[in-house]
Amino acid sequence: MKAPGISVLTVITFSILIAGCSQGNTKKGAGESNIDSVAVFSLKKGQVNKEVIFPAELTPMDRAEIFAKVSGYINEFKVDIGDHVNKGEVLALLDAPEVISTYAQVYSDEQTAISKYQTSLDTYKRILKASKISGTIAAEEMEKSKNLMLSDSSALEAAKSKLNANAQLKDYLTIRSPFNGIITQRNFDRGTLVGVTNSKPLLIVENIAELRLRIPVPEAYTMAIPDTSVIHFTVDAQPGKIYTAILSRKSGSVNLGNRTETWEYIYQNQDNQLKSGMFATASIRFTRKDLSFLVPESAVVTNLEKRFVIRLKDNKAELVDVKNGISQNDKVEIFGMLSEGDILLVRATDEIKSGTKLIAKMKIISR
Repeated sequence: MKAPGISVLTVITFSILIAGCSQGNTKKGAGESNIDSVAVFSLKKGQVNKEVIFPAELTPMDRAEIFAKVSGYINEFKVDIGDHVNKGEVLALLDAPEVISTYAQVYSDEQTAISKYQTSLDTYKRILKASKISGTIAAEEMEKSKNLMLSDSSALEAAKSKLNANAQLKDYLTIRSPFNGIITQRNFDRGTLVGVTNSKPLLIVENIAELRLRIPVPEAYTMAIPDTSVIHFTVDAQPGKIYTAILSRKSGSVNLGNRTETWEYIYQNQDNQLKSGMFATASIRFTRKDLSFLVPESAVVTNLEKRFVIRLKDNKAELVDVKNGISQNDKVEIFGMLSEGDILLVRATDEIKSGTKLIAKMKIISR
């Protein structure tokens, strides 16, 4: 009767051991199957070539705000808005009686100084001529005459300088154009008292024979090279017409406020087709001098801490910090400690930690 009981116990124990072994094998197999299979690609260099649309602004080649140098009343305006003017042309006349009066007084003082100098110079010459006869002129008298002549000469030079200064002030009453251009603004009328305290200019003159097309280029594009120095642009006033401008200069620095560099193009404004102040839309095609790494946008992870790609090495994930460059279609240019032939994940995520085991599934990425 005991033998059967022992036999049943043995069978139960053996069954438990077999079940335990089976469960252990099952866990081991499940652990192996938990290794993710990820799509990867081989990193290669390609040519960056992208056309970008930028907002732009047209500004005049030259622009001058004309203020009154001296205080006075506007006597007459010779021009008005829309008038074309030439360099040196009279734009306005001011009336300042005190300036005229002061100039007249200074002019009189100069004439007096001239007379005194001519008199003392003539006296000195006569004494100098007479002194050639020994004993005729005392040395003291000779020296006195010379000093008086030199003093009057200095007084004359001072009077001339003062007259020139007042003549300049008098000339400021006549306001002239600094260059060829067009009057775009007039802020006062005849009879108004103007001077250096005015916050608004009397007139604004602009040279629009040539216009500057200024484009704020983002920092990422500043080291790229336009494929040509000629660009095309349109304006809102004539959206169907395409204009052409030529690259003139670059500012050479990045604006700290908006992280852009100003590129300036010159447009020959024949027949004044376009106006200063217009907004424009310009198209620039960029290329890199050297080949760059281009990867799918999904291969780059950006979070609050850093930007990186995931490289697969010995079937383990490795996070590599990168910096973005130019975006091109659905790809982005990246820079970092990478080499051609590196295996990168097509779809990277910050949930994958460094050292995570992964199984590669190769995917061909078209350039």
